[in-house]
Amino acid sequence: MIQITINGKNIDALKGENLVDVALKNDVYIPTLCYVKGKPCLGTCRVCSVKVGGAVMAACTVPVAHGMVVDVSEPEVTDMRKALVESLFVEGTHNCPSCEKSGRCDLQAVGYEVGMMVSRFEYRFIPRQKDYGSQHILLERDRCIFCQRCVEFVRDEETGKKIFSIRGRGAKARIEINVELANKMTAEQVTYAANLCPVGTIIEKKMGFNDPIGKRKFDVKSLRERALAGDDK
Repeated sequence: MIQITINGKNIDALKGENLVDVALKNDVYIPTLCYVKGKPCLGTCRVCSVKVGGAVMAACTVPVAHGMVVDVSEPEVTDMRKALVESLFVEGTHNCPSCEKSGRCDLQAVGYEVGMMVSRFEYRFIPRQKDYGSQHILLERDRCIFCQRCVEFVRDEETGKKIFSIRGRGAKARIEINVELANKMTAEQVTYAANLCPVGTIIEKKMGFNDPIGKRKFDVKSLRERALAGDDK
């Protein structure tokens, strides 16, 4: 056991434990979009940025060490997280009222958590073509935030090959799907991939708007409440 400090509070933790998980265990919420508990850290979205020893770091990539001093609520880093979320909204096309993932979307929920009302940045509306090629999955590329969850955590069970990938860089980057491997996915795998996506990019065909208002993921509990309660369903 070691001792660290989060927001001025002394906390006991296991050496090497993930900072996001340690904070949650002690009722300190750090928003995340690419991090999946129990999976390797990706560090792609950076919305979990906090100050560790005065330096800004992505909390999901930080293993705790004795004497570590963490500031989650410092105004500068709080605004930084908000700016990062705002930038994700303007880089894609996120029309929440018409999106199948509304009420179940982690980006939408994090937007509420950081207090985003409108972005400080200019909206880009980069057109990205939808992909209908798979028998079971529709790719809404305009919504992709390039978290890489699907790239790293969804694989063909027989070969271990990646079903999703990212092609291109910068404004030309887009998510791709291996149609041949995707068509071999079981119904459970397709649902897992759709639920793993933090936004409405991976859509299970014939299942859009299947969760009625009042029974969607965030209709009852906010992202913060769900995280603090350990509710991952």
